[in-house]
Amino acid sequence: MIAQTPNIINKRILQIAVPSIISNITVPLLGLIDVTIVGHLGAAAYIGAIAVGGMLFNIIYWIFGFLRMGTSGMTSQAYGKHDLDEVARLLLRSVGVGLLIAIILVALQYPIRKLAFTFIQTTEEVERLATLYFRICIWGAPAMLGLYGFAGWFIGMQNSRFPMYIAITQNIVNIAASLCFVYLFHMKVAGVAWGTLTAQYAGFLMALLLWRRYYGGLKKHVAWHEVLKKEAMLRFFQVNRDIFLRTLCLVIVTLFFTSAGAAQGEIVLAVNTLLMQLFTLFSYIMDGFAYSGEALVGKYVGANNQPALYRTVRQLFIWGVGLSTGFTLLYFFGGKSFLGLLTNETSVIREAGNYFYWVLAIPLTGFAAFLWDGIFIGATATRQMFYSMLVASGSFFLVYYSLHEWMGNHALWLAFIVYLSLRGIMQATLSRKILYQS
Repeated sequence: MIAQTPNIINKRILQIAVPSIISNITVPLLGLIDVTIVGHLGAAAYIGAIAVGGMLFNIIYWIFGFLRMGTSGMTSQAYGKHDLDEVARLLLRSVGVGLLIAIILVALQYPIRKLAFTFIQTTEEVERLATLYFRICIWGAPAMLGLYGFAGWFIGMQNSRFPMYIAITQNIVNIAASLCFVYLFHMKVAGVAWGTLTAQYAGFLMALLLWRRYYGGLKKHVAWHEVLKKEAMLRFFQVNRDIFLRTLCLVIVTLFFTSAGAAQGEIVLAVNTLLMQLFTLFSYIMDGFAYSGEALVGKYVGANNQPALYRTVRQLFIWGVGLSTGFTLLYFFGGKSFLGLLTNETSVIREAGNYFYWVLAIPLTGFAAFLWDGIFIGATATRQMFYSMLVASGSFFLVYYSLHEWMGNHALWLAFIVYLSLRGIMQATLSRKILYQS
């Protein structure tokens, strides 16, 4: 057995983290491309429609992100055990459940759309165009949720390069198809929607082809009666239920953060939106290392290799401390200049200065939450992860409602910092028992 030296572990961490970071960065490009294309069509309603439609799908797909995370943790454990039968079955379970959920979403698209627009206040024209966008893009649900299963499975197989290739391909197809539909066929918002839909199915097709080309030999390990075996399906849904509830808490906190900022006026909303871009940038990087935690921790838990497990967790946190310190320094010296690139509104930039120190606290108080999430998913300790998120989310609302009357927007940022910190602290407290049991 090769000794698990820090250099070898770091190499394995980076082999998964770097492609994952690239994949993460390409995700917002899909929406940015769409907005850029309609932004040159001469009407603000087009931009509003794409923004609203894109937000709806971001929330929908975000909620079902458990299909990727749960699959990653369980697949990496089966991979560590060299259980190729279970590895093959997990992909079928995940993609199958994703397609079933997608069929339900397509079937319920009308009530989903109606419910969404009862909460989104916008002009009639934006609602009309956003409805058109929604009615086309909802048919991409099978491709998107199927891709979640493939992405989680590839990561569980210690391969984050394939999700990166798929994400890059989707962006290229999206640009080409959207430009074609919008400018050659003059389809405007509908053209952007068809371009997005085309890119989604191109990504799903590429995932199928990559699996067939490099993992096609696993077909001989598929026993269909075992795929739907009661005990295995029960565990699959237990793991994914906890991740679903955890993600629901995360979505509620995120949406409330935006809503509470909006209630304080346009300037505060703009300030919070800009400052959160710095958190988002940091999260793209840390998520890449969380994916490494999912893959490697799951692998070593499955192989019952405790020394490699502990060394991997230690190296992940060395990376976390280094990166969070680097981001804190980067934001301290260059963060305000970055805000100047995002907007030239002097009133917004001036007001942002009053809250900027909260952003400086995010990397060092938040990195542990990202890393522990990946570690807990790899160990399939999803119940504990959900409990940690539940307590942290409750604390977020407790802090905000206790202090917002006299602290205003500062209370919102303090609540967010407490929420991030508590996620990491609670999971660190629970981790020793989980890692020793693994």
